[in-house]
Amino acid sequence: MTGMPVSERIAPDRIATLTRLIRTTTQESRTTISPLDGEPVAEIPVSSIEDVEAAFDAARVAQASWSQTSLRERRRALLRLHDLVLERREELLDLIQIESGKSRAHAFDEVAHLALTARYYARRLRRQMKPERRNGALPLLTSVKLNHVPKGVVGIISPWNYPLTMAISDGLPAIAAGNVVVHKPDSQSPLIALAGVELLRDAGFPADVWQVVSGAGSVVGTAIIERADYICFTGSTATGTLIAKQAAERLVSTSLELGGKNPMIVLPGADVENSAAGAVNACFSSAGQLCVSIERLYVPEAQYDAFRDAFVRRVQALSLGAGLDWDADMGSLVSQAQVETITKHVEDAVANGATVLTGGKARPDLGPFFYEPTVLEGVTDAAECFAGETFGPLVSLYPYRTVEEAVELANGGEYGLNASIYGPTRLARRIAPTIKAGTVNINEGFAASFGSIDAPMGGMRHSGVGRRQGAEGIHRYTEPQSVAVQRAMPMAGPAFLAPERYAKLLTLGMKILRRTPRA
Repeated sequence: MTGMPVSERIAPDRIATLTRLIRTTTQESRTTISPLDGEPVAEIPVSSIEDVEAAFDAARVAQASWSQTSLRERRRALLRLHDLVLERREELLDLIQIESGKSRAHAFDEVAHLALTARYYARRLRRQMKPERRNGALPLLTSVKLNHVPKGVVGIISPWNYPLTMAISDGLPAIAAGNVVVHKPDSQSPLIALAGVELLRDAGFPADVWQVVSGAGSVVGTAIIERADYICFTGSTATGTLIAKQAAERLVSTSLELGGKNPMIVLPGADVENSAAGAVNACFSSAGQLCVSIERLYVPEAQYDAFRDAFVRRVQALSLGAGLDWDADMGSLVSQAQVETITKHVEDAVANGATVLTGGKARPDLGPFFYEPTVLEGVTDAAECFAGETFGPLVSLYPYRTVEEAVELANGGEYGLNASIYGPTRLARRIAPTIKAGTVNINEGFAASFGSIDAPMGGMRHSGVGRRQGAEGIHRYTEPQSVAVQRAMPMAGPAFLAPERYAKLLTLGMKILRRTPRA
C-alpha cells in the first residue's frame, strides 16, 4: 500500500456512488473512520424521520407489484446475486476490512456466507413457498391448503460486526418470499452494506424492493420499528429487549439475534492439539466480535494442563495486522468502546483473582483499536467477564471433574446462542440436546452450523427469539394462511339429518378414524 492510509483505497467517486443509495433529503452527515488506521473513510448522509416515512410509502407501492412476480423470476435474481458476490469478491473484502477492521480471512467468511445464502434460497424457494396440502376435518369432503403470504414491509436493523452478510443475508429470504425491505445498516459500517444493496439491484431486484436509510438507532431505528410489518434485528440483548417491547405494542412480530456467552466443552479423551486448534478459531475469529464466538472453555481436569499449554502456544502464534491482504490471522476491534470494554473486563478479572496466561494488552503500535488475543484462568464469579458478554478477543479456561458438571457449567448464565463440543462424536451427540443453546457444533466452534444454510440458527433464553436460515428463515417473513374447501355437505351436516343423529354418526366416524394411522 506504499504507506497509503487503507481508507484511501476507496475512490471518492465510488463512495459517492454508494452513498447515493441512501434515501435522504437532509444536509446532515457523519464521518466514518477505519479501525485499521483511524483515518476518515467517508461522509455518510443522515436520513430524517420524513425520509423513513417516504421509504415506507415507496416500499408499500413496490411490495404490491413485487409480491406478484413469479418465483422463477425471484430465483433467477438470487442466482445472479450469488454470481455477482463472487465476481466482486475483492472489492467486498476491501470494504469489509476497511470498515470493520477484521482480517481478510475473516472478511471472506462474510462473502462466502452471503453467496451460500443466495444460492440456498434460490434452489429451495419453490419448495418452501408453494402451498402445502394439510389434512381436512372430514376426509374426502374437506380439503385444506396452507399458503405462505408475505408480511409486507420488513424493517431490518443490522450490526457492525458482520456488516455485509448480516445486512443482506437476513433480508434475502424476506424479498424472496415477496416482501420488501427498509434497512438501516449500522452507522460504523454502512459502505459495505450499500455495496450489498448495489449488488441486489445489479442482480435484477427492483430498486424500491430494498431501500436504505441512515442515522442513529434511537431516531431512524425507532421510526422503522413504528412502521414495519415485521422487524429483524441483530445486536445486544439490551437493545433487543427494547425493540421487542416496541414491537409488542403494535402486535408486530420480530426475530432478534442477541448476545451470547458461548461455551466450549472439551470432552475426556478429546485430541488435545485438535481441540486447541479448534478453540483458537472459535474464540478469535473477527477478533472475538462474533455473536457465536466462544468465551468460555471447559476442560477435563486430567487434560487441563496439556490443553492449556497447547492452546496458549497457538494463541501466542497468532499474527495481528492491519493490511488489506491475507497475512494477518486476526485484525482489529471496531472502536475505542470495544477496547475499553475488554480492558475493563481483563483488569476486573485480574483484580478478582484471575491470571492472564497470554495477551491482556492493547496494541496501539498496530492500529488505534488493536488488542491482543487474551486467555485467562482462575476467573471467579465475582468477575464481570464470568457471565457477562465481552464481545472481544477474551476467553477464560475452567477445569471440570465430570461431563455432567461440564454441561451444568455450560448452561450457567442467562444466554443460549451457540455451544461447541470437542471430543468423541457419540458422547458429544448424546449430551448436545442437554445444552441450552440454539446451535451446538461438534468438533467445530461455530462455522459448521453457521455455514449450513439449511439449518436454522438463533438463540434460546436471553440470546433472542426466532431463527435465520433454513425454511424457518423464510417462513418468519410470511403469514400462514389456511384455505379450506368444503364439498358435498356443510360441516354442520346434511339438512336431512337431525343434529342428534348427525352427532352420533360423527362420533362413530371419529372412533373409526382413531384407528386409522394417517387420519
